[in-house]
Amino acid sequence: MKAVIMAGGEGTRLRPLTSNQPKPMLPMANRPMMEHVVGLLRQHGMTDIVVTVAFMANAIRTYFGDGSELGVRMVYATEETPLGTAGSVLNARDELDEPFVVISGDVLTDIDLTAVIDFHRQKGALATLALCAVENPLEFGIVISDEQGHIERFLEKPGWGQVFSDTINTGIYVLEPEIFDFIPEGRPVDFSGEVFPAVLDAGRPIMGYVAEGYWEDVGTIEAYLRAHQDILDGKVTVDIEGFEVRPGVWLGKGSTIDPTATVEGPAVIGDNCSVGPGAVLGEYTTLGSNVRVSEGAEVRRSVVHDNAYFGTGVRLAGAVIGRSCDLRQGARCEPGSVLGEGCLVGAHAEVRSGVKVYPFKTVEASAVVNSSIVWESRGARTLFGRDGVRGIANVDVSPELAVRLSMAWASTLEKGTTITASRDTSRAARVLKRAVMIGCNAAGVNVEDLEVATIPVTRHHIRSSGNRGGVTVRLAPEDPQSVVIRYFDREGLDLAEPGQRGVERLYHREDFRRVLAGEIGDIDFPARDVEQYTADLVGAVDLSSVRSAGMKLVLDLSYGSASFVMPNLLSKIDADILAVNPYANTRGMMSVDRDAHARRVAELVRASGAQLGAVIDADGEGLVVIDDEGVALTDDQALLAMLRLVVATRPGGRVALPVGVSRHAEAICAEGGAPITFTKQSAADLMAVAAQDDLVFAGNGAGGFLWPEFLPAFDAAATLVELVAMLSATEQPLSKLVHALPAVHVAHEAVMTPWEQKGMVMRTLVEQLDGRELVLVDGVKVPEEDGWALVLPDPDEPVTHVWAEGASDARARARAQQYAVRLRQLLRSGG
Repeated sequence: MKAVIMAGGEGTRLRPLTSNQPKPMLPMANRPMMEHVVGLLRQHGMTDIVVTVAFMANAIRTYFGDGSELGVRMVYATEETPLGTAGSVLNARDELDEPFVVISGDVLTDIDLTAVIDFHRQKGALATLALCAVENPLEFGIVISDEQGHIERFLEKPGWGQVFSDTINTGIYVLEPEIFDFIPEGRPVDFSGEVFPAVLDAGRPIMGYVAEGYWEDVGTIEAYLRAHQDILDGKVTVDIEGFEVRPGVWLGKGSTIDPTATVEGPAVIGDNCSVGPGAVLGEYTTLGSNVRVSEGAEVRRSVVHDNAYFGTGVRLAGAVIGRSCDLRQGARCEPGSVLGEGCLVGAHAEVRSGVKVYPFKTVEASAVVNSSIVWESRGARTLFGRDGVRGIANVDVSPELAVRLSMAWASTLEKGTTITASRDTSRAARVLKRAVMIGCNAAGVNVEDLEVATIPVTRHHIRSSGNRGGVTVRLAPEDPQSVVIRYFDREGLDLAEPGQRGVERLYHREDFRRVLAGEIGDIDFPARDVEQYTADLVGAVDLSSVRSAGMKLVLDLSYGSASFVMPNLLSKIDADILAVNPYANTRGMMSVDRDAHARRVAELVRASGAQLGAVIDADGEGLVVIDDEGVALTDDQALLAMLRLVVATRPGGRVALPVGVSRHAEAICAEGGAPITFTKQSAADLMAVAAQDDLVFAGNGAGGFLWPEFLPAFDAAATLVELVAMLSATEQPLSKLVHALPAVHVAHEAVMTPWEQKGMVMRTLVEQLDGRELVLVDGVKVPEEDGWALVLPDPDEPVTHVWAEGASDARARARAQQYAVRLRQLLRSGG
């Protein structure tokens, strides 16, 4: 016999647990509720299952797939709009050509389904309902039947004055295919309210079978906790993963319990959990997988989902904690409180009884929460963004945060090692860098302080000195009120994502290394770091043709720390230099408008007859190039021009480019015989590839260029020197190159995408594009005859980006809009 699992419910009364997952996927003894239902069906010989889905249907499809891992065959029927219990089954009628069982995917039960089926066959009924006696029938539909089991009347959710029976409808039915004749199409229809009364009115038999066994409609938080207690009390038969180490206590594989910890039981401890010294797991405790319970924490009568962390002294009683929640030292959750996924509860904060905290919210340290947190903005749980740790100076990024963050980072390094530190000229960077150095010293790490230095000089010093890493603090380029703290590894490259996550874990858990007084790190001020950088750069570039060319340059140093580097460097190339804004000034640096400064330099190039102009970013990484005709090159033009020069002066040299660069860049490399290594769009990945492969050049298409033979990182000074050298070697003006470049037509669209749907969107898009040539280096790139489209989720925002290139601006816009519309349709349909 086939079976239908109704899994379309939203579970609104179980929010916030069901805010971003469907109710059937809610863990019950560390398995989704629906998995227990599937196990029950399989136990009674039903392996051909149709699942009706609606709310967040993709989460169910992704987990269960075709059912083969559970020993069944599953197909899915999707409700585009709510159809009711009967309407959802009608939606699956193509799969139901024989008698079938209907059961909800969000109940906990061990009812003998075989007995219900046998009763149905014996009575020859059109429909048979499994009934159950309950103490309080008010929340359910009452069924009144005669002594032979013929159902006479349905009464949905009565008052006590209408209660004539304690026998309720469990929502488990055995039905004949003829039931579809009584289900109208095109609108929501329920079995109890409309279909079964219509069957009775038509004189067709409906039977009721009072089933033995356990049944619980897990519709509220109270019922959810009660169901777990019933499982642990053995009132219902379900499969619990793990080893029963003693009666009523299950321990998952890979889990460790400190000898001084207490597990009172009954309790379920999932896989890979850690229970620290002196911790207490009281009665009726369920821990999901990868839960860490720190020293002295107590958990009683609570259900904890996967990947939660409890700091020292945390207290839980009668609470439900969603997956990936983080409770800091001394935090408390009282009976009836619920935390949705990814919540952060600060140290010594209290969540009072009955309070619901919706997903990804933050409860600040020492706060007392008396009312539910629903609409507040999502708490910032990921410290590192695409360019480091950033936020408003002295608000989001405070000295306290800088100290703790650097203690966490330094704790990942060996005690007694040395790192490099630098900053820009701003007072905000100065005070925060001091806090950073204090944190490093407190963790036993020495600091070599370059004071004010560009980012390339900082990276170079790390590599040349053999230091184990580095850190720089600077104002955010586009927001003078914000600062960025960037950490570098021993190669001078941005800290990779695994390293970032490791630092974040230590930071959130405050698991810092605190050394003895005699082991506190020292601070040193190295000399001649700029001179060493200049010497190494000049030694890496052939400047013989430059010195004889007598070039004239116009440079805008943007009031930044590059003004400390460029004079010494420019003196080595014997060029005639007109410098604009050649000194460090915080106020001037904060007011720099890149485009306006480029226009000013372009005017000076034309007026002075210079061969080249450039605006150097304040941090020394990027630049805007101006040709000898006073034309400021776009970022795309600059990249294509650089590639033309590189393939001409370094024949056969390998280059690295992000997957989203123009197709014309590929064509230039192909014409010049330069092999390409494609990278992700992120600057960190481009630098990592440049450091590993035998490359001569890399560029990101956004004004950043890398010269791995000198430094595998963005460096405006090195780019300027290399550009001057290549122009001198080829003996042609930059404007001639620019005139010969093809036009680049790239468009961009941004599609708002909830975090929980990003994976679904990308997976479904790949499925829809099956058979097409796809490039999956980063996101999904779809090559076209005259361009491409690139779909890429944003790592920091609930956004999916669409870039597209075409033969014209109109064609590029149309292609980008085409994919953006497709993404929005996927979001509306849920996949």
